[in-house]
Amino acid sequence: MACSAVTRCFFDYFTPKILVIQSKKVGAINRLGQALVIAYIVGYVCVLKKGYQDTDSVISSVTIKVKGIALTNTSDLGLRVWDEADYIVPPQEENSFFVLTNLNITPNQTQSRCAENPGNETSCSSDQDCRRGFRDSRRNGVQTGRCVDFSRTEKTCEVFAWCPLEKDNSPPKPAMLAEAENFTVLIKNNIRFPKFNFNKRNILPHVNSSYLSHCVFNRTADPDCPIFRLKDIVSEANEDFQTMAVQGGVMGVQIHWHCNLDLSEKSCVPQYAFRRLDNKDPDNVAPGYNFRFAKYYTNADGQETRTLIKGYGIRFDVMVFGNAGKFNIIPTLLNIGAGLALLGLVNVVCDWISLTCMQKRHFYREQKFTYVNDYETLSNDVP
Repeated sequence: MACSAVTRCFFDYFTPKILVIQSKKVGAINRLGQALVIAYIVGYVCVLKKGYQDTDSVISSVTIKVKGIALTNTSDLGLRVWDEADYIVPPQEENSFFVLTNLNITPNQTQSRCAENPGNETSCSSDQDCRRGFRDSRRNGVQTGRCVDFSRTEKTCEVFAWCPLEKDNSPPKPAMLAEAENFTVLIKNNIRFPKFNFNKRNILPHVNSSYLSHCVFNRTADPDCPIFRLKDIVSEANEDFQTMAVQGGVMGVQIHWHCNLDLSEKSCVPQYAFRRLDNKDPDNVAPGYNFRFAKYYTNADGQETRTLIKGYGIRFDVMVFGNAGKFNIIPTLLNIGAGLALLGLVNVVCDWISLTCMQKRHFYREQKFTYVNDYETLSNDVP
């Protein structure tokens, strides 16, 4: 008996049965579910997400050229004009550029001996407090073993270093190169979508040399110009250029390419966005952005001399994002198939509601399932 029951269960076959339930509640739920699925497929999948398209990610290259002139008059350097060869350090970087906005200058340094700046390990009262040959990576040179006068009231260990030593000064306020806000930068961005063999650049076809000679990016009046004023970039990020110029910082220039290649090529244009990337909290340790560099020359006596510059400035990182889409039959069929499966799921939900939640669920269940025993039918047909 048990073997016979297992055999019959194994050979059972289920086939769908159409049961038409004339119920306003179940019918309303069914039509509402179908409407939601169709709205999802048409509105979200097809229109918003363009599920009928194949997509590709952007490959990009960026080149940058900064222009502008600033004038300073300091006790160390006197009257001086600064151009892009002075304030762009280094001259070329990958997808970024640095603009000098403020600086501390230590001129006429030579390789010689001088008193180290005061500190816990450098202050002394006699030569016995100084260790010959001792060096500290956070200090300025190698100790000679002598204790010398740093000032009238203080002594420190003598070091062999670039003397005179750099003074630990805070950056000047206002920034020395405050005029940097009027510098302009030309950003040239070339992009490619290899899957579609599509190339373009942010200097659009209608832009010519005459246009580039006078245009400046403006989000409403001139959104296609690839030349940006530095003050405008910082202002777009809701920051003040003169405040940021004192200690420096990091700005992000984002170029977004979102191209629908089913439309005209003219519709594929870049969109620009700007935001500050470093933390501007004034309570942070080591805020802003700065580094040191030197300019070397030889004096009249043939001695190597340098001018040490602690430069503060703004680094601009150019980041390119994008994707492109174009009609392809494969994703179209996949999304249509997924939509049909969701429509079928609506019927499953309605079946469950009618068979478990409705008042006449027992009657519906009797009409929904009919059992046909082929074994008994065959035995009854045998004479």
